Parts: sequence; structure tokens; C-alpha cells
Amino acid sequence: MTDPSPGDGPATRMRTHWCQDVIAYDGSQLRAHWLLARFGLVGDALVGFRGPCLVHVAEMADLADLDGPGIAGSDMVHFVWESFSHPDLLLAVHRQRLLAAQAGEVLAELAPTVRFHRDGDDLFVRDGKLSISIATVTAVSSLIHFAVNATPGGAPVPISSLADLGIDPAVFAERLLARAAAEQASVADARAKVRGKGEWR
Repeated sequence: MTDPSPGDGPATRMRTHWCQDVIAYDGSQLRAHWLLARFGLVGDALVGFRGPCLVHVAEMADLADLDGPGIAGSDMVHFVWESFSHPDLLLAVHRQRLLAAQAGEVLAELAPTVRFHRDGDDLFVRDGKLSISIATVTAVSSLIHFAVNATPGGAPVPISSLADLGIDPAVFAERLLARAAAEQASVADARAKVRGKGEWR
């Protein structure tokens, strides 16, 4: 787990953690303070873990998924991100798209001969869907779930997977966690050093 450096509060630095335990994702993890209850992480945090996925209809946040083929995968690398700074859905969706783009960058570094493309918050290799994602808000926080297929199987649509690409799931996860944390730290620093228009020296 990567904790904030001394002097950095949870409002400005995001904690990250790669969990070695297998966790079956069913959508119930996308709730306020799950990261606190499960991992003891207070404040903004991004956690990665590996496990199967089967989201029940009652837990589906995206209305478009209610009449869809379902959300499932036999083996995926999951990321759950909770932020308390501004529980705003538009900002959460921006963060979600940025995380998907960063995942694409990491994948391109680990498999430089493979062509990836992003459509919104989804990543693809040719016609194979590589990832799933959703952003939502609670009364106190914004939440993002992003997951990539680790191995083939269990999905209701044609997919691609890290195994197909020869990418180690843990290596991918740890690189993405580090990149996302660095980006958020950079965003916090950039925000703090900007002078307001008309502000005196």
C-alpha cells in the first residue's frame, strides 16, 4: 500500500493499495466507505484486486445495463476508487475517463505491438471488449469501478484479456495504481499554485 508522504493530508493525496486476496465483485462494493471497512483506508483511495465479476441487476448503476446482456467475467482485475473531495457525478465521469485513458497507456507500454482503442470509458482490442467501468456518487463521495479481463471466459460479450496479450495482471495493476496516484497528486499541486484572476502579488 502506498500512503501519503508526511505533511500530505487525505484531501490532497490519494492512497493506493493492491490487494492479494481474491474478491468476487458483485457491485455491492461500489458503496460509500467500502474501502474503509474492507481495507482501513481513510479518505481518497484507489484499490486494485483480482477476482470474478457478476453484477446483479439490483446493483447496476448504469441504466443502459438493465436491459443489456449482463456484466460478468470469470477473472478480472478490478479497481475501486472513492473520492470525498467533491461528490459530483460529472467530475466522477471525468476521472473515470482519465483512468481508462491511463489504463490504455499502461497497456500500450506492456504490449507495444498491440493496438488498443478507447471508446468513452471502455477499452478494446479489435472487436474484443477489454474493460468495464461505471462512475456514480453517494451522499458523501464519488465512486468509480474499472475492471479489465485478466483471462478469457464468463463474459456475455466478445472480450479480450490480459492473458491474450501476455500481460501479467499484477504488473498492470501496480503500474496503473501508481500512475493514477501520481496524476491526482499533480492535479492537486497544479490547483494549489494557480493564482486567481485579478489576485494581487
